[in-house]
Amino acid sequence: MGPRIGSVCSGYRGLDMAVEAVFGGTTAWVSDIDPGANAVLAHHWPTVPNLGDLTAVDWSAVEPVDIFCGGYPCQPFSSAGKRKGTADERHIWPWIARALRVLRPQVAVFENVAGHLRLGFDVVLRDLAELGFDVEWDVVRASEVGAPHQRNRLFLLATAADTPNVGHQRARGARGRGHGPADHRDAPADTARILPEHSELPLGRNAVQLGVRADAPRRDATYVADPDRVGRGSDQPDLRAGQPDAGWGRFASAVARWEHATGRRAPWATDDRNRLSPAFVEWLMGLPAGHVTNVPGLTRTQQLHTLGNGVVPQQATAALLTLFDRHTAQAMNAAA
Repeated sequence: MGPRIGSVCSGYRGLDMAVEAVFGGTTAWVSDIDPGANAVLAHHWPTVPNLGDLTAVDWSAVEPVDIFCGGYPCQPFSSAGKRKGTADERHIWPWIARALRVLRPQVAVFENVAGHLRLGFDVVLRDLAELGFDVEWDVVRASEVGAPHQRNRLFLLATAADTPNVGHQRARGARGRGHGPADHRDAPADTARILPEHSELPLGRNAVQLGVRADAPRRDATYVADPDRVGRGSDQPDLRAGQPDAGWGRFASAVARWEHATGRRAPWATDDRNRLSPAFVEWLMGLPAGHVTNVPGLTRTQQLHTLGNGVVPQQATAALLTLFDRHTAQAMNAAA
C-alpha cells in the first residue's frame, strides 16, 4: 500500500501530487477551509475525508500518517503583503507544529514563499528541531522545470531522526526531544522504509525530465507543429482580430517550452471579454486541463483564487528530488 499521507492547507493538492509522485502511497485525509479548494477536493477526491479548519482539529482523534504535507498560508511572509510574520493572524504554523507533535509522522513536506526564509522560518526550524526532525530546504523557481514564470518558492523536507533506514547528522544546534520510542505510534510494517531507495530516483535538477519514480508513467510530449498558432489549444477557435494575445510575441519560446514539458497546448490567455482566462492560469500551474476549471459550481473568481494559491506539481517534484538527493548524500557520508 505504501505510506499514508496527510495533507493540510491542501488547495487543489499540487504539493500532494508531488509527494505522491516521489514517495508513492495514498492520501488518508486532507484539510482546507477555502470554499473553492474544498469544491475541487470534493469533486476529485470525494471519498477522502476533509478535516476542515486545522486549528480546530483534535489531532489525537485523527488517523496517524507516515507523511505530513502542506503549503501553509504565505500572506504573513509574502512581499505582496504587510509582512507581519508570526504576528499575522493567518500565521498557522503553531497549529501545524501541534499536529506534528501528536501525529509523529516520519516525513514532513512543506511549501511557502521564498520570503519566508527571512521572516518566521527560524521559528519553523526551531520547532522541527525540538520535535526531533532533521531538515533540508531549498528555493526552487517554477522556471527551473520549464514553466514560463518564476514563482520562486521555498520547499522543506523534514525526516524524523529515528525513522527506520533513514537518518543523517542532525543539523547544528538541533536538540531533538520527545521523539523516543515511547512517544511514537507503532509504525505499520509496510512503511518501514518511507523514503524511496536512492537507486530508484534520478538525481539533480534535471530529475523531473528523467522521470520521478522508476515505475512512474512517462508521457511523450511533442513541440508545436503549427507555429502560426503557437500556444493555442487545438480546440480553440482561429485567431481573431483585436485579441490581445493574438501572438505570444517575446513569450513564444517560453510558452512552447512549457507546452513541451507538460505535453499539452496552451489555451487562450484571455476569455471572450478580454479577461485573464482561468484555463490559461491552470495551464501555467502545470495542472491537467479542467482540474479546477471543470469543477461544477465554481465562479471565475473562485477558480482564479484557488489556482493562485496553488503549487506547481512539477516544481515541487523537482524540489523534493533535490532535497532527497541531498538528504541521501549526507546519510551516505555519515555512514562512511
